[in-house]
Amino acid sequence: MSKPSTGKSTELAESAWVIVLFCVACGAVAGALLPLLARLLLSLPWAPLKGPAELLTSVPEPALTLGTIAVGVLAGLLLGFAAVHDSLSVRVGDTHVTLTIRDGSQEFAREEISAVFRDGKQLVVLAPGGMELAREHCGLPWRRLAEALTEHGHTWVEEDPYRAEFRRWVPGTPGLPPGADALLRARARARKDEDSAEEVRELRGELLRLGVVVRDEGERQYWRIVSG
Repeated sequence: MSKPSTGKSTELAESAWVIVLFCVACGAVAGALLPLLARLLLSLPWAPLKGPAELLTSVPEPALTLGTIAVGVLAGLLLGFAAVHDSLSVRVGDTHVTLTIRDGSQEFAREEISAVFRDGKQLVVLAPGGMELAREHCGLPWRRLAEALTEHGHTWVEEDPYRAEFRRWVPGTPGLPPGADALLRARARARKDEDSAEEVRELRGELLRLGVVVRDEGERQYWRIVSG
């Protein structure tokens, strides 16, 4: 949803209620299906986790289904609050673009930005010379975001102008600055752990300090060097 303020800027943010309600609904559905899945598991001649399934189905109905739905709703509620906390909001003005996520924000002056574009589900802000100022997961409507940026005089492009310069990283790749290969190794390990998102961000920042821009495709990492 877009929220024009005083006419000097346009703010775009995901609806917190929509995010939370969606997560709660998914949790409730998962909770309702859990007893059915447990019974299906017990009907198979061999299956893992039969012990927990037997324990679960030993609870009489309707207490079983009501209980699993309640647990699912609670889990969905917690997940929804976490998703709202991690959602990106963007304020676009004639002189600045501000990205707010989690408990912090990044503000970029107009002269710092050469282009803004979409890369998969990520919003990328480029500086003159090719350095990436920001790369954040974005759930905002892309068309509305592009319109807001262009309306305020910023440059929106349909694809990364430096995309052809990216090379796939493999351990020991030549051409990287000293220390970059070790950082990419550490980042590859951290990306396998869902609880290491902040570490992945920090390692990306360390790579940027070395002049290395990194982007992901599935489990693969791609890199390019910022000239100059």
